[in-house]
Amino acid sequence: MRDPAQAPAPSPWARSAMAFVLAGGRGSRLMELTDRRAKPAVFFGGKSRIIDFALSNALNSGIRRVAVATQYKAHSLIRHLQRGWNFFRAERNESFDILPASQRVSEHNWYLGTADAVYQNIDIIEDLAPRHTVILAGDHVYKMDYERMLRQHVDSGADVTVSCIAFPREQSSGFGIVAVDEAGRITDFLEKPKDPPGIPGQPDMSLASMGIYVFETQYMIEVLRRDAADPHSSHDFGKDIIPRIVQEGRAVAHRFEGSCVMSAQETAPYWRDVGTVDAYWEANIDLTDVNPPLDLYDRDWPIWTHAEVVPPAKFVHDEIGRRGEAISSLVSGGCIISGGSARRSLLFTGVHLHSYARLDQAVLLPGVDVGRGARLSRVVVDRDVHIPPGLVVGEDPVLDAARFRRTESGVVLITQPMLDRPIPDRPIPDRFGGA
Repeated sequence: MRDPAQAPAPSPWARSAMAFVLAGGRGSRLMELTDRRAKPAVFFGGKSRIIDFALSNALNSGIRRVAVATQYKAHSLIRHLQRGWNFFRAERNESFDILPASQRVSEHNWYLGTADAVYQNIDIIEDLAPRHTVILAGDHVYKMDYERMLRQHVDSGADVTVSCIAFPREQSSGFGIVAVDEAGRITDFLEKPKDPPGIPGQPDMSLASMGIYVFETQYMIEVLRRDAADPHSSHDFGKDIIPRIVQEGRAVAHRFEGSCVMSAQETAPYWRDVGTVDAYWEANIDLTDVNPPLDLYDRDWPIWTHAEVVPPAKFVHDEIGRRGEAISSLVSGGCIISGGSARRSLLFTGVHLHSYARLDQAVLLPGVDVGRGARLSRVVVDRDVHIPPGLVVGEDPVLDAARFRRTESGVVLITQPMLDRPIPDRPIPDRFGGA
């Protein structure tokens, strides 16, 4: 992968813009995966963090001034940003600011909402003086050229441009939905409606907001100051700012298919909110496909991240039943497959799989140690967990649910505190089938 400092020169609109990444959310639906880290800091794809996608999109789009607002359990995220995103240079008119909630405006409030997170850092934005500001969510997985969205924003004369992705109407009620007219102007902004409106010409589809907004900076500052003075506002872009502009100004939708980045191997626009254990597991396992829906090997649009210095992956032993092997799997550097086997699994950096251990559709975060003879199927294992020898997960739903976090679809999340708890007695069914 090329040096990020040698990324393509910024285009005119990107050169005058800054990206403000909102990365303070917990992501509670990821359950214990966010007990120690914010959702944007959750690992993804073998070596990256979720936030790397928004940051990489900004860099690859030519935006060289970036700010990241953090709040919930931010240490892991801040450490990752300091290690992996420290190559911006002031002498090239570049900047990378990490903005923890620090009561800069009020001595009593942390970030009250997404809009307040930007408002509390207005002085920093004004010092940088970008012509446009691109507001980004730091917790989605996708590849997108923001320069194309910037060009549309300027050409349309919009007060705000909202990036949207089309979903079937029956799957859209969990998102913020925009209603648009034939020209793409937003006529309404609805938060998780029971009956989402269709798209003109596509009545079976709805447009969901991706949480990506483009503003002319001075206009955004004026709007945020008015919102901060409103005691009835929740100080959120989706709930307050965008609906108000829809009613009083000019809000325009940007269709994701017009700016998504696809390699020759990708067949459809890819965007995922990996906000549940099931969605997180599925998106990682999808990467093991022969032709995955997301191409992480695209050298024209690389996903930058902190690259740890580790030795190559190692596969040892070649005996019947004790052969180090991985089939349809991603195995990161520093892994040792020692007489065990992985099938359709994703192993992050430094995983150790001992003899006779078996993985099937498993996502193992960095530093996991799988003991001799263990069998894990349809699991997500948190960082640095030590799986004891002989442990079997994914074959007994009742026992799995008693010890670990098991989703309705049968994916099991394993953390070290779960393993450290006393093993519960297994319910013994009576002769009528009850517990």
